[in-house]
Amino acid sequence: MAGPVYRACKQCNFLTEMDTCPRCGGQTSKEWQGFVAVIDFEKSEIAAKMGITANGRYALKVR
Repeated sequence: MAGPVYRACKQCNFLTEMDTCPRCGGQTSKEWQGFVAVIDFEKSEIAAKMGITANGRYALKVR
């Protein structure tokens, strides 16, 4: 049984199953690599470096 097919937003890198990003309304792509799960963006150094301002899953690279 296959799991959900995630798409990454081309603007904010947020991972979603939708064709448009629910966070910023940007276009999504099936072409992405790696991801980071942000649990507490206020304390996360990685979130700060990536410019992430909300918890969730984010792609590291989007084409």
